[in-house]
Amino acid sequence: MEQKVQTYFELKQQQKEIEQTLSVLRDEIVAYCAQQGVYETEVGSYKVKTVLQHRKEYDDQKLYASLPDPEIWRLMSKVDSHKLKSLIKLNVLSEEQVSPACTVKQVTLLQVDKL
Repeated sequence: MEQKVQTYFELKQQQKEIEQTLSVLRDEIVAYCAQQGVYETEVGSYKVKTVLQHRKEYDDQKLYASLPDPEIWRLMSKVDSHKLKSLIKLNVLSEEQVSPACTVKQVTLLQVDKL
């Protein structure tokens, strides 16, 4: 069992190192695309594509303050974007009611495929 625990520990360390390296490489590739002014390009035998996405993030306290009925908060208990979208679609809440609690964050996704 000790060998399994040791292997697990070592693999987790490698995973952290790989994730750090991937993060640095991702940032460099995204920066390169931005400098070139392109969202899609070919680099050697690879196709690189970046996609801009907007993600909404909600502040728990501001959201709670903007809800018309505290019972709605009980339905969510914690901010969950999917539940919140559902409540808006069901017309239980409106975008205007929750907008003071929302910030929109732009995220760039990176996709690399071999040609």
